[in-house]
Amino acid sequence: MRSVRGGSSHRDLENRGWLRGAPPPWWVRVLPVLLLVAVTVATVITPAARDAGFLLGAIPPLAVLSYGPLATAVLGLGVVAVLNIPATHLNRPGNTDLLSIVFVAALSVFVSYVRSRRDAQLDTERAIAEAVQRAVMPPLPERVGHVGCAGFYRAAQDGTLVGGDFFDVRDGPYGVRAVMGDVQGHGLSAVATVVSLLGAFREAALEQPDLESVAARMDRRLAVDSAGVRHAELFATGVLLEFSADGRAVRVVACGHPAPVLLHEEDALEVTVTPGPPLGLGLVGAGPPKEVTVALGPGDRLFLASDGVWEARDAQDAFYPLPARLAALTGTASAELPGAVWTDLVRRGYVVQDDVSMLVLAPAPPVA
Repeated sequence: MRSVRGGSSHRDLENRGWLRGAPPPWWVRVLPVLLLVAVTVATVITPAARDAGFLLGAIPPLAVLSYGPLATAVLGLGVVAVLNIPATHLNRPGNTDLLSIVFVAALSVFVSYVRSRRDAQLDTERAIAEAVQRAVMPPLPERVGHVGCAGFYRAAQDGTLVGGDFFDVRDGPYGVRAVMGDVQGHGLSAVATVVSLLGAFREAALEQPDLESVAARMDRRLAVDSAGVRHAELFATGVLLEFSADGRAVRVVACGHPAPVLLHEEDALEVTVTPGPPLGLGLVGAGPPKEVTVALGPGDRLFLASDGVWEARDAQDAFYPLPARLAALTGTASAELPGAVWTDLVRRGYVVQDDVSMLVLAPAPPVA
């Protein structure tokens, strides 16, 4: 899976991540050193700059944001040294002022030590969380059987790799099968449901002879998970695909999820499907989803996207015109197409408020 993170949310993470233990921006790291050098040089050049000496007291607290206890202690000693150098004209501080600076420097060293320990713990927890999330959705191969694959995933909740969207492609005794889904909610609260549905799909893809049976297995998984839970309201939308062995047809089952878009030469057309109810919803009188077969020509590709793409809105509250934009991007290689759609969506000012996942499937005739 080519997991691409982009847009304004990614830049926000870079700018604000140091508040949660990530490395701070470069300007935060150099600020204490630049401040110490600037005050020292200014007070050496002219006695009139001695009023700027109060800025030295801010250096140890600023160092806490970027440096460990040793570097913070060195900067604190540097401040005390500058205060006692005759050339800076600051060598006549009162005892109370000097003791205050020494106390602030010592306190900053202690706070830096505590922060360093906390950051080490956060790094460990973050590594464990990322390992667990990658186990839920492992990297998607570039090719599964005779079908080329390219994926894009962006969780709505900052700092997470997996949200309420999911997709997978598996080869089995009944051919190459793929799934894309969107569970109720997003973020870490939806990951447990994603795990259940992916497990049900991977098992059913190897055992069930048709896609309708695979969908039924996933629906039953949600029903079992929500049994006995009052007002569970646990459901998910999903679309299932199965490619024929010769790559000339694809069977599609849609369960409340947007249909795939067929990319044929320079056209992008939404596949006509017989929509079924979302998985786990249990609508009274609603029949099971129906399978439809779509013929594929040489070079045809299928583009799947979650609600995060289809329901992105611009300043005029208009939805993102995905098929029309895909038609303009049909010349883009499959591996680059999801990223190109995301770039186009962000560049045009559409606001995304949900998890985003995209999947490109390019079947090719199997090698004899």
